[in-house]
Amino acid sequence: MPLSRKPLTAALLPAVVVGGLLAGTTSASANVAVTQVSSDPFTDAQAQHRTEVEPDTFAFGSTIVSAFQVGRVFGGGSSDVGFATSTDGGATWTHGFLPGTTANTGGACGQISDAAVAFDAKHNVWLISSLGVNCPSGTPVFTSRSTDGGKTFGNPVTTATGSLDKNWIVCDNTATSPFFGTCYTEYDITSSGDSIRMKTSTDGGLTWGPARAPAGAHTGLGGQPVVQPNGTVVVPYLSLNDQIRSFRSANGGATWSSTVQVAAVSHHDAAGGLREEALPSAETDSAGTVYVAWSDCRFRAGCPSNDIVLSRSADGTTWTTPARVPIDATTSTVDHFVPGLGVDPSTSGASARIGLTYYYYPDAACTASTCRLDVGFVSSVDGGTSWSGATQVAGPMNLSWIPDTSQGRMFGDYISTSVRAGGNAFPVVPIASAPSGSTFAMGMFAPAGGLPLTGGARRAAGTPAPQVPAAASAVTAF
Repeated sequence: MPLSRKPLTAALLPAVVVGGLLAGTTSASANVAVTQVSSDPFTDAQAQHRTEVEPDTFAFGSTIVSAFQVGRVFGGGSSDVGFATSTDGGATWTHGFLPGTTANTGGACGQISDAAVAFDAKHNVWLISSLGVNCPSGTPVFTSRSTDGGKTFGNPVTTATGSLDKNWIVCDNTATSPFFGTCYTEYDITSSGDSIRMKTSTDGGLTWGPARAPAGAHTGLGGQPVVQPNGTVVVPYLSLNDQIRSFRSANGGATWSSTVQVAAVSHHDAAGGLREEALPSAETDSAGTVYVAWSDCRFRAGCPSNDIVLSRSADGTTWTTPARVPIDATTSTVDHFVPGLGVDPSTSGASARIGLTYYYYPDAACTASTCRLDVGFVSSVDGGTSWSGATQVAGPMNLSWIPDTSQGRMFGDYISTSVRAGGNAFPVVPIASAPSGSTFAMGMFAPAGGLPLTGGARRAAGTPAPQVPAAASAVTAF
């Protein structure tokens, strides 16, 4: 049975300024009003409770749905996947938790991980993809469906089985596309050196076709498929040899091309034992330009910290040289990482409206005890030619305030930003305050009313105006 939607309780705060939420420990510059949209209700002994991490979001019309891990487990996954839904453009939110996943909700898996959200406009179905951990069938990929606008979700459909990781989902929502209503799930097979696979569904996620691989060599993780208006699917991902690469399908997922290099990655590992890497965040605009962002230190001599960089493609085959998003000077001490990129789906080209959320350390050379973790946001209204000044959305947070994992302290391997057509940006992000004893205080928050997208004259030296060109060992990261 679907899990009922839960209204916000008194514990889920109305719009508050983050500085007040964190009881005076937050910088005064973090003055964005945020609304808590979910909190961890579980009590199973395996997890670090009152924690929520690793959100994805998707917006369609006035509905925004986010999904995330709830109750992070040190060894991998979480107690369940939660969701938060707004049906009035981010003004109010309801929340719930996926049924039929772990023992907490009547499922057979030990833990659940890697939530991603999609909407299938043809079948009017919201979909949440997730990864089962310690299940009878290994680490399968699931798809949970909602037919009531994201208010409730049913028991999951098994999409793929095996030793899998880092799933993602997208649907073709362009009515004129020859593949309108086709949904695509990407994942990698950890037992085969992170070999990549794709599956398709043409019935709103009820059933999924055979697993198909890109042509040629294809090992990596963190793929984020996006669909162009003509139905072509482009999948950027992080390869095991530190490259952002991509592949595509122009026939509805019947076959997939060989992979091409977007760019080699130069990456500074974040200080303090924080879990993060250069996974890509990808989106498309209304003309089909694909944007991919990741954290990269190429613009800083000696690689002392990361910027967020951005590359574009018209066809998923030829990509622009990565451009630096000029959040601050290359001489700053700031380390930027884990970007969540959003693009207004009603805009394109030189008028494309872009929102970019990211986490950062003000001092890249901090230690586990001195690092301060913040959330930032910048935007562009001219396709990335120029950018607004940075807004501090939340922080600072101590690393001891966020859950620990076998790969370091974790707020998420990825985050997300969704931009409503003609409207504001909506990142749903994990924000932590000081724990009470061994109980954490980390939930999911959305900026009240969203974040406006504005332009600006901040442009990195030597960065050209955006021109879109013409058409090793396995890693387990859940």
